[in-house]
Amino acid sequence: MAQIFHYSANNVAKLTIVAAVVLAGVAGFVYTQVARSSYLTGRYVEKQQPVQFSHKHHSGDDGIDCRYCHTAVETSSSAGMPPTQTCMNCHSQIWADSPYLEPVRASYRENKPIEWERVHDLPEYVYFNHSIHIAKGVGCSTCHGQIDNMPAVYQENTLQMEWCLQCHREPEKYIRPKSEIYNIQWNGGDLTAEERLNLKADYRIRNEQMMTSCSTCHR
Repeated sequence: MAQIFHYSANNVAKLTIVAAVVLAGVAGFVYTQVARSSYLTGRYVEKQQPVQFSHKHHSGDDGIDCRYCHTAVETSSSAGMPPTQTCMNCHSQIWADSPYLEPVRASYRENKPIEWERVHDLPEYVYFNHSIHIAKGVGCSTCHGQIDNMPAVYQENTLQMEWCLQCHREPEKYIRPKSEIYNIQWNGGDLTAEERLNLKADYRIRNEQMMTSCSTCHR
């Protein structure tokens, strides 16, 4: 029987297989990078707010504690947004005539809440509770970054499932003493590995199987 393919077809087939493997690898790498990019995750993207509010000024310069505005962070699934009255506690006296604060004064006069643009917005199918993370020793800056250096708040982390699972698999790497929860400048290197494991035991953090169970975050 006559030969159908030329001998060179063997080399072509080998090159095709190698090219397919390489292209698949490149495509997979590109996909993982795009999936983690700010284009899809919103990471590092500053959102325009109805009022030019600066966490750097209020938290960093003036040293206002997170809980003064986000009053429900220790007791509720949501950290809570401050009512306009909280703003007016100071701004009825300070910068009371500033044109930048007219939306705040209008909100107070008309008894209508300010419509802030949400920065950290998880999908509806994800259950997240602020209070349990605070109770287990997770500090504000672990998730929100150096908020006291942000004139305009942006999303510090991807908030993707792989990012959450990093902590849920080894929470001892991310927890801190409860006295340092609201210390944005806290240095995680201050604790030894043994001290972190002791904190994990003190906080009664569940095992990895429970922490990474689907039902923990998807209910």
